[in-house]
Amino acid sequence: MKNNIDITYINKDFESRVRLGIMSALMVKDWVTFVDMKEILQLSDGNLASHAAALENKKYIEVKKAFIGKKPETSYRATPEGRSAFQKHIEALGKLINPS
Repeated sequence: MKNNIDITYINKDFESRVRLGIMSALMVKDWVTFVDMKEILQLSDGNLASHAAALENKKYIEVKKAFIGKKPETSYRATPEGRSAFQKHIEALGKLINPS
């Protein structure tokens, strides 16, 4: 018996463990600061910045830059498009793992 598995919604943009982690964090919390995201995912500044920039270029996340006192603060949140694409990705992975 042949089972066809639809991988249409498995999104290459989320294949990296870092991007998967960024999007996962942003699905449960509205805004996450750079410092918090770096700590949550145990990343270097450059690694987080490059992956966040890639997600921003795809319009999956929004970046907000502000000053808290005299210190700059960068925060991220998932866009509606990013939430939708990531949800479809997770659902597709679930169907791949459990195709019933």
